[in-house]
This record gives sequence, structure tokens and C-alpha cells, in this order.
Amino acid sequence: MIIDRSIKKYIIFDEEPIYRAFEKINANHLRIIFVVDQYGVLEGVITDGDLRRWILSQSKIDIQQPVSAATNTDFTHCREDEAPEKIAEQFSRKVEFVPLVDERMRLTAVASQRKIDFAIGNRIISDEAPVFVIAEIGNNHNGDLKLARKLVDQAVWAGADCVKFQLRDMDSLYRNSGDADDIREDLGSQYVIDLLSRFQLQREELATIFDYCRERGVIPLCTPWDGESVTFLEQYGVDAYKVASADLTNHDLLLQIAATGKPMLCSTGMSSEQEIRAAANLLLHKGAQLILLHCNSAYPAPFKDINLRYMQRLKEISAYPVGYSGHERGYHIALAAVALGAKVIEKHFTLDRSMEGNDHKISLLPEKFRSMVAGIREVEAALGSGGGRALSQGELINRESLAKSIVINQPLKKGAIITEAMLEVKSPGKGLPPYQKDKLIGQPARRDLAAGDFFYEEDLSDAAATPRRYRFVHPYGVPVRYHDLHQIAAACPLDLLEIHLSYKDLELDLARFFSKPLSHRLVIHSPELFSGDHILDLCAADAAYRQHSIDELGRVIAVTRNLKPYFPASQRPLIVVNVGGFSADRFIAPEEKTEKYALLRDSLAQIDQTEIELIPQTMPPFPWHFGGQRCHNLFVTADEILAFYRENGYRVCLDVSHSKLACNHRRESFLQFIEQISPVTAHLHIADARSVDGEGLQIGDGEIDFRMLMRKLAELIPDVSFIPEVWQGHKNNGQGFWTALERLESSLVE
Repeated sequence: MIIDRSIKKYIIFDEEPIYRAFEKINANHLRIIFVVDQYGVLEGVITDGDLRRWILSQSKIDIQQPVSAATNTDFTHCREDEAPEKIAEQFSRKVEFVPLVDERMRLTAVASQRKIDFAIGNRIISDEAPVFVIAEIGNNHNGDLKLARKLVDQAVWAGADCVKFQLRDMDSLYRNSGDADDIREDLGSQYVIDLLSRFQLQREELATIFDYCRERGVIPLCTPWDGESVTFLEQYGVDAYKVASADLTNHDLLLQIAATGKPMLCSTGMSSEQEIRAAANLLLHKGAQLILLHCNSAYPAPFKDINLRYMQRLKEISAYPVGYSGHERGYHIALAAVALGAKVIEKHFTLDRSMEGNDHKISLLPEKFRSMVAGIREVEAALGSGGGRALSQGELINRESLAKSIVINQPLKKGAIITEAMLEVKSPGKGLPPYQKDKLIGQPARRDLAAGDFFYEEDLSDAAATPRRYRFVHPYGVPVRYHDLHQIAAACPLDLLEIHLSYKDLELDLARFFSKPLSHRLVIHSPELFSGDHILDLCAADAAYRQHSIDELGRVIAVTRNLKPYFPASQRPLIVVNVGGFSADRFIAPEEKTEKYALLRDSLAQIDQTEIELIPQTMPPFPWHFGGQRCHNLFVTADEILAFYRENGYRVCLDVSHSKLACNHRRESFLQFIEQISPVTAHLHIADARSVDGEGLQIGDGEIDFRMLMRKLAELIPDVSFIPEVWQGHKNNGQGFWTALERLESSLVE
């Protein structure tokens, strides 16, 4: 049984309209709310079943009616001071929640058989949620409010979710009222009392620093060491309590904290399993929400004594997520704890490890704490969901390059039977994998095949798309390379061709591929990779590297000018370019981005852009660079894209797949992004997307609502051209592109 005293999510006032009841039940995910009057007096209950029954009873549904119209006044309840056993007796198959009231029938808490989300402030702590990281300042401010503020600032910079302090009422806590000069005290306790008497913040100062934490966007937490401190913290209004290892056997203090109804984080250092179980059972019996933190209370803790696998036993004891409070050197053990399931990590934090006080010696400095947080985020991302094995986009890219495929070793006409002797296994892996060879043997060829041709999924079925004239408001085309340009252009009427260049293409004689002008408009996609493993970066900090990028882009522009005579419909061809701004393993700080944009501006100013228009491409947060993933920093957010346009006049290629991933990562509205960027869009790349790095997916294979997207684009920018930028769409004579165009067209007529 859980007793939840955070009742805001449960209540609705009797005069509120019924539609608010729907909203409230939908928001709390509990299928129940309690109706109270203006004084908090409990009047009834509304479940999702009550709402359904109310709807069915209405001849005319008016959701503006007060909730009292749908309130069930026949409900079970208990007094808040009732024994837990008596409250538990009220539960049944139909009754999952029991409201608890005071002597005046005012709702004060809700008892539940169902496990309720463990929440501290606005943060949920669960097996699905990100790890909750606590910077334990404790008394490392050494009694200095100014230093305490600096510690909070640095904890925020380092990525902490929560900053924790400690509070002791020395007079009530110690038998000698905290007299550091008491010669009767043992050496250890005398040392501790001396530090505390000099280095504690006063209560008013602690309240000030709590307020400052909230201003900075981190949750303040505190460990009370005595009942007087609990009383003060409750008067202040803390969101939760941390219980020190030293107090896990102090049942009176545990019960006082549990009576507040606030969530509890309880460290388990210094306690035997019998003592841990006794404390947990006591708190759970009282309906408390608690997370047990595995801990070894030596300073520093020897690695051999930590026993991280004990966290699994703790999880069985409390049935809540578990955490780890570490006192060992470094932070790698904390990362291992996350890998083993810890959902709370607490580490001591300081600005100077040489300061007086034992905690400083085992504390992390801001840089190390920041590295720990980054490592935690990497580990939790790597843990995944434990579901089925799916290939990542990077693996697919590398599989194309490194794996093997089935090829035919001789010409074969459509309809002729494929025999085993005709098939061989060759690299690269761009076609059907070798294990599908048996599916081809004995089947008629579905198309004419030349020696060395790959087989594709379409060779196993009759599902191949047939290119034709498609119906779009927008001008449209497909991506091409020199070697397949004429074949694809002849397959169906297209308004434009987007030539994707490799760095090798820059050296080719155009006369090999062009003999007369074409009617299509021309768009060029600049290479990202150039000879010598050089990835284009017009805002690289290294001046020589940046100049090399400028020179290589200049070669791309020169080739584009040479192509213009073959595409007379394009007076000023567009060149799509990924301008750079990536980083290896983290996103850069805002001030670094400002510097990058300045370098980009300088690079672009050095490039002769007559007769062409450079259009930077909108980027995903985690781009794939030839089988490996990086972080991207520029042309990701709408605000920065619009600012760059206003300052420099550069329109963009809106890659909807990239930008959907960016919106997913930033938890922002994709539709709003499209509306913001449309006015500065010169060209579109259209493909589906999933999660934060699943880019270039076939239309309908990801998360984008193309019915909404295509209609919005037709409304906002009907004259802007697009291509289907689906990954590997060019294979099998452009089958992926034709499928994409069919699906996009269908989205407009559904």
C-alpha cells in the first residue's frame, strides 16, 4: 500500500466543468479523480467508468456542466489517522484507491494498492525515466553562502538534476548540544562536531540557497539529521527527503519523515540486511514511497567492499527503483551502478578538494562531475529497452559497404528460370543477402538482368513500383548520380534532377555523360567527404582545415557552373551543402556555436557564389558520417536558422527527416518547425524519420504524418521543389524513389 499526500493530481473542484474531469483523468493516468468543494471537503469520486456512464445517460452531451453532475457520491473512505491495516481492508478488486480525510472530511491523502510514480518535484524516477543525478554538496560550502551559490552554479553546469544539502539542529542532536570543546567526546565525534559547529549554514541561509536552486532550475534536497530539522524543512516546503545512512536504524526519525507524505531516498550504508529490511518494512507499512540507495559508508570506500550487485537485493526489498550513493574515488563505479540498474546516483561535489572537511577529499570537482553525468547519459542510452535486435542506421550503412550480396554471373531475360549455377556471392552488400539465395533458385526472373547485377527485394515479389507522372503541387525530382542520370530521367517525367556528387566525380570529364541539354532543372548536392578523409567543415576552428573545405567547395561550384549549359532551365542552380559544425561526442556550448556561425560567415564570404545559390541543409542532432555517429550543432534549431537567414540571407534546404529528428530530440513541435522554416526554404528533401537518429527512412516507415506534412507544405510553399531523399532509393533502377513518390502522392488524396 502507498499513501500519497501529494493530492493535487487527484482533485477537481465541484464547480469545474466536466471537460476538466476528462483532462484531469487523462493527465494523471490513474483513471480516477476526487471531487472536493472550495474548502477541500470530499464530496465524491469520478472514474473513467463514471464518465462513460454519464455520457451514455445524456440525450444531449454538454461538457460545460459542473462535475457534480457526474460525481459518484457512494464511495469508500478512511480517516487519515486510521491504522494501515484498517485502510488496507478497504481495498478490493473494484477499489484501488481509498481517499483519506481529516475530522472535517477534508481530503488529505490517497491510499493506493497500485504503485504510484515516484516523483521529486517535476522529475519522475522510474525504470523508464533518465537517471536522477544528485550533486551532494552537504556542508562543502563550509558555512559560506557565497560559496554555496557557486557550488549550485557549478552543479547546474555539470548537469546535476538535484543539489543536496544537510541540516542538523546541534542542540537537540548531540547530548552535549554540539560542544566541540567537550573533552569527553571521542576523537572522531569531536572532529565532526567541530566541523559542523563552524561549517553549517543557518536555517535562513539554507532557505535562501534552496530558493536559488529553484531559480537555477535544479531541485533542492536536504538530509535532516533530527526531528527539529524535519520540522523546519517541512515548513519550508521541500519536495522530498534524503535519509542518511546513519539514520536508517533511527525508526522514530523515519516515521516522522514518513508522516510528511513526501518521497524518501534512504541510504543503506552502515546497516545490515536485517536492519535495511526492518526500516523498509516499517516505511512501506506506513504507505511511504521510498527508494533505497546502495552505499558503503567508508570515506573513501575501497572498491572491493562496494558490492554493486547488492542493488538487486535492495530492489526486491522495496519494489521501487534503486540507486547508488558513492563515496569511492572517481566516478566509474557510478557508471557501473547505472549499467546494473541504478536510477538515482548521488556523488559528493566540491570546488576545491584541499579545503578543510573530510567530504571534500572524496568529492568530485565540477569537470569530473560533468564527465560522470555525460557518462551516465551514454550508459543509459546504450542500455536500450532490451527488446528485439534491430539494425541501427550506422550498421545499415556499414552493412552496405562491408557485407556481401547475391549477384548473377550471366545475362538473363525476364521470365527465364534462375538456377543455382547462375548465382554468386560478391561484395558490397547492397542487394539480397546470401542466405536468401534459395528463394531465388527456381524462380522466373522478374526483369532483364545483366551479368554482375544485384538482386533486390522486388525480385522476390511483384511489388515493384512502376515510374510514371505523379501529381504534386510542388516541382519534384529524384537524386541521381552521373552513371544513372539518363536512365532515371527517361523513366518518367521529372521537373528536376538533384545530382549527388562524390569527390571522385569532381575529376570526371562531363562530356562522358552529357551530349545535349536536358529540360530538367538542376540541383547539386555537394559531397561531405573529400579525398584524404576530409569531411567538409566551413566552420572548423583549425584554419588550415577550414581553408581546405573552402577550396573543396569551390571545386564543387566550378563543376556546377560547367553543368549549367546542359540544364538551361536553371539560371542559378541550387547547391545543397552540409556546412559543418559537428562535434565528436557532445554538443557544444552556446558561446561555441556563436563562434562557429561567425567562422561559417567568414568562410562563405570567401566563396565566389555567382551563378549559383548555396543552401545549407537543416541537420539532425546525431548525423551519420559514413557509418559512425557524431553530434551536430548548427542548422538544427529553427531560431538559429532564421537568425542566420536574417543576418546573411542564406535560404536552406529543409530536410524534413533531419528536422523531425531534431524536434524529437528537443521535444519540440515538428509542425511549428515547418511553419517557421518554410519562408526561408529554397528546396526540400523528404523522407521519414524515427526517434532521434533514424533518418532517411522510406515514406510510411517512421513517425512523420505525411498527410499533414504534404498538405501543410502545399499550403505554405507550393512553388518549392522537392526530392524523396530515402536512403538507398536509387537501388534497382530507383525503386525506392518511385515507391516514395507513390506513397507521398497517396497521402494527398487519402
